[in-house]
Amino acid sequence: MLDFWKNIKFTWKYAKEYKKKIILFVICSLLQVMISVILPIVSAKIIVSLTDDQLMQVLILAFVLFLLNCVNNVIRYLSRYFSQVVYREIFSKLQYDLGNSILKLTDSCLDNHSSGVFIQRLSSDASNIADIINLLNYELSDVLTNIGIFGAVFIIDIRIFFVLLFMVGIVAVIEKRKIDIRNQKDKEFREKQEKVSGFVGELVRGVRDIKMLYAQKSFLKELRVRFIDLNKKRYEMGRVYRNYSFVSNFFKDFFNFLIISFLIYYIYVNEITIPTALIVYNYMSKVFYVVYSYSYLLEGIKDFNLSSSRINEILDGDNFPKEKFGKRSLSDIEGNITFRNVSFGYQEDKMILNDLSFHIKAHSTVAIVGKSGAGKTTIFHLLSKMYNPISGVIQLDGVDISELNQKSIRSHITVISQNPYIFNVSIRDNLRFVSDDFSEEKMKEACHLACLDEFIQALPERYDTVVGEGGVQLSGGQRQRLAIARALVQKSDIILFDEATSALDNITQTRIQEAIQHLQKKHTIVIIAHRLSTIVDCDQILFLENGKIAAKGSHNELLKNCPSYKELYDAEIEK
Repeated sequence: MLDFWKNIKFTWKYAKEYKKKIILFVICSLLQVMISVILPIVSAKIIVSLTDDQLMQVLILAFVLFLLNCVNNVIRYLSRYFSQVVYREIFSKLQYDLGNSILKLTDSCLDNHSSGVFIQRLSSDASNIADIINLLNYELSDVLTNIGIFGAVFIIDIRIFFVLLFMVGIVAVIEKRKIDIRNQKDKEFREKQEKVSGFVGELVRGVRDIKMLYAQKSFLKELRVRFIDLNKKRYEMGRVYRNYSFVSNFFKDFFNFLIISFLIYYIYVNEITIPTALIVYNYMSKVFYVVYSYSYLLEGIKDFNLSSSRINEILDGDNFPKEKFGKRSLSDIEGNITFRNVSFGYQEDKMILNDLSFHIKAHSTVAIVGKSGAGKTTIFHLLSKMYNPISGVIQLDGVDISELNQKSIRSHITVISQNPYIFNVSIRDNLRFVSDDFSEEKMKEACHLACLDEFIQALPERYDTVVGEGGVQLSGGQRQRLAIARALVQKSDIILFDEATSALDNITQTRIQEAIQHLQKKHTIVIIAHRLSTIVDCDQILFLENGKIAAKGSHNELLKNCPSYKELYDAEIEK
């Protein structure tokens, strides 16, 4: 229960803004409790009046019953309204905070978890937490209603009260056991569900490649195996319900028979009257609902606790570490980059960069070249602080980036990869999302400098054209030019091109080169190049080998002084 109250306190910070609606919700629930206790008494009196042929009394009682039901319906309507408003707001705010936390996770954390982990926690777990206010009110109302019925039976006949209490206790023990086993099965089920959701996400995103590889059978086979495994866990949960519900229902039916037998006996020995027996019998159908209400409440609390722990793992858990930034802010930067004695490896026992040092002047265009696996892309990861160096210092304009806040790094640096991710929205929205200071004029200027405006003008809806998931409706070169336009809209002072032209045809490569030329002398540009012919005019070329800068200079200088660079260039020319 300590975890429950801790989780309630966590949820309350999302709900406290709406405490007036919650109070009204509770009042409505209490009124429903009162009416629920009264209704069986009125119904029993109608039956008694009918048997006594008191027709006018029946009509009056029927009208009272009608009024009570009308009031109950109005209260139920208001109760649902208040609960839906509270649920909506808690759910929305919780999802926002969870999304915000996911965006702060380290890259290594994202690498170690599938997308299904985050999808399930953003949807079903957040919903379970948001629903706790409704659950507590509805189920506690039911429990209070049935406790009120117990009180009425106690007043009518204390002997029947204790018989009912004993019977309900037995059914409660069975239900408690059912919930405990089900909770463990549910935890296993959710872990499986996360993995399946992640795999389905991979299948949807990679469906075109799957078809091109003619790998449908393999993926469908794997999908079937995972679905079967998931549904086995779902079946196990259902089996727990089925088995324990069977036992619980048997005892409930047997106890119903037993109570009727008691009532007949008491009527026979003149211990109670028939009208009293009718009232007790009318209540009896509701008595066992106290157990089921308690069962649903306990089940909901366990769901709530499990969902809370899963969400708090992301919000504030050691298994989901967040990126850490400094507090220093740089509103404007020139674009000087310095690596000093930097070492890094994705695995501690396997270093990729070894005591790496170099300096890039602001507003210069520099290329980093080397064989595959030399660590070129890793340099970009470290510079944009996706990962932290194991040792050494990385500086922007002479300031250690570990001291800088997130905005000072990420708003001034943009990485454009060979296949940049384009969001499934319009071209306009792809640009608008990266800048608070967005205007039509700036958008068109950015697209012009990125050599994209001519293509956009040929589209039926121009800037409002939706580009499809991952920008599937754009060519590779168009995606890269849109990414360049995004960097310009973002006003990035440093633009990093990671193999940006390696897989493009010569015409598209020329357009990208033209776009890069528009950026030179205004931005610090660093290019990881596979095609050495595209970087011959760079101000400086750094040749990376064994995690260090083996040589640096202009293209012609490296041809003379760096045999490894000349070997790469000659191999490209021969092709």
